[in-house]
Amino acid sequence: MNSAVCSLESPNSRRGDGALSSHTEDQGKTKDRQQKDFSSSHLAYGILDRPPWYLCIFLGIQHFLTALGGLVAVPLILAKDLCLQHDPLTQSYLISTIFFVSGICTLLQVLLGVRLPILQGGTFAFVAPSLAMLSLPAWKCPEWTLNASLVNTSSPEFTEEWQKRIRELQGAVMVASCIQMLVGFSGLIGYLMRFIGPLTIAPTISLVALPLFDSASNDAGTHWGISALTIFLIVLFSQYLKNVMVPVPVYGGGKRCHISKFNLFQVFPVLLALCLSWLFCFVLTVTNTFPESPTAYGYMARTDTKGSVLSQAPWFRFPYPGQWGLPTISLAGVFGIIAGVISSMVESVGDYHACARLVGAPPPPKHAINRGIGIEGLGCLLAGAWGTGNGTTSYSENVGALGITRFCTSSCTRILPFWPRIDHHGDEVGASQLTLCSQTSSGKHPWSVTETKM
Repeated sequence: MNSAVCSLESPNSRRGDGALSSHTEDQGKTKDRQQKDFSSSHLAYGILDRPPWYLCIFLGIQHFLTALGGLVAVPLILAKDLCLQHDPLTQSYLISTIFFVSGICTLLQVLLGVRLPILQGGTFAFVAPSLAMLSLPAWKCPEWTLNASLVNTSSPEFTEEWQKRIRELQGAVMVASCIQMLVGFSGLIGYLMRFIGPLTIAPTISLVALPLFDSASNDAGTHWGISALTIFLIVLFSQYLKNVMVPVPVYGGGKRCHISKFNLFQVFPVLLALCLSWLFCFVLTVTNTFPESPTAYGYMARTDTKGSVLSQAPWFRFPYPGQWGLPTISLAGVFGIIAGVISSMVESVGDYHACARLVGAPPPPKHAINRGIGIEGLGCLLAGAWGTGNGTTSYSENVGALGITRFCTSSCTRILPFWPRIDHHGDEVGASQLTLCSQTSSGKHPWSVTETKM
C-alpha cells in the first residue's frame, strides 16, 4: 500500500494576501484543536506506518497470544463430538492445522482483503451448527470411544471414526464458503450495508459470543486463582501502568547502544500478563504446590500436564489439503453452516469498522468490505480443504488488543471516507485510487490530501 501526500491550491489563496492570512490563522487554530484531540488518543503507530522489525515480532507474538484462546478452544470444544476426547495427539494436529490456515488467511486479508490490521482465525459462529450436526444419531460417538481404557488411538477403526466426522464438517464448510465468496465478490454485502448498522451488529456479536461463556467459565474454573491473577495483571498493565516509562536497552541511531524509555506496559499488557502467570504456575508446579492427582482441583494449572503430547508430537508437521481424506457433503450440515456464515459476515462488518476507528483510518468503503467478506469466504474454503473442522473470520479480541495498546498513529487532520478517482499520468490512465481527504472542522475546502493506492 503506497502513500503520497500532495497539496491542493485553496480557493482562498486567489482572494489576496488578507484572505490568505485569514485562512492561515484559521488553519492554525484548527491544527491546534486537532493536535489536542490527537494527544488525547495516545496513538503511536498508524495503519501506514512501519514499526521496527524487532518491535513487529513482539507485537505479533502478543496478537498471537491474544488469539490463542480462541484458536485452541475451537478444536478442543469439537474434540468430544469428534470422538477425540481421549486422543490429545490428534487434538494437537487439529490445533496446528487451524494455526497454519489462520496465518494464511490473515496474510490474504491484510494484503488482498479489507487491508486493515485484523487477524483471521477460527469462528465460534460455526461451532454451534457443527455441534448440532454431530449430535444427530448418525454421527454420535460409539460408547467404546468414551472409555479411555478401550480406545486405541493408533487403530484404523478409531482413526476412521473421527476422520469421517471431520470430513463431513469439511464438506459443509467448503460448500458454505462458496456462498460467502459469492456474497462478497458479487458486491451484495455492500448493497446490504444500508440494512446493517449498530442495531444489527451488536445483537449478532452478543448472541455469537453467548456460547463462549460456558467454555470460558469451565476453563477458568480449573483454577480461579490463576484466572483472576491473569485478568488482574492485564487490567493493571493496560489501565493503570500504561503511562509508566520503563528504561530498556536500545541499539541503533547515533548513540548505538543506549538506554531509552518505553511504554512497555501499554504496548505489551497481554504478553506480560500471560508470561508472569505462566511463570507463577511453573514455580508452583516445581515446588509441588499444585496437586499431582489428575482428579484434584487445580491440577490443570500445572505446566507439565501436557508433557506426553510434547514428547509424542513431531517437531515439524506440515498440514496439507485433504489430510483427513476426501470431504463428504450432507444437506443438514450445509444449511447449518450457512447460518453460521451469515452471522460471521455481520460480525466481520462490525470488526472492520471498529478496527478502522481504532487505527485512525477512515470507515472502510463498500468495495473494501466486499473484498474482505470475499477473502473470508476464500479463507473458509481453505480451512475446509485443510480440515480444521471450522471456518475463519475476523477476530474481535485482536481488535480489542488494538484498543488496549493504542499502538498506532493518526493524522492531525480529520479523515473523511475514501473518495475514488482515476489517476492520470500523461497519456496513460492509472489504476483507480482511494483518496483520503482532510478537512478542517469549519467545513472549508480541503487543503491537502493523502492518496493511498490500493
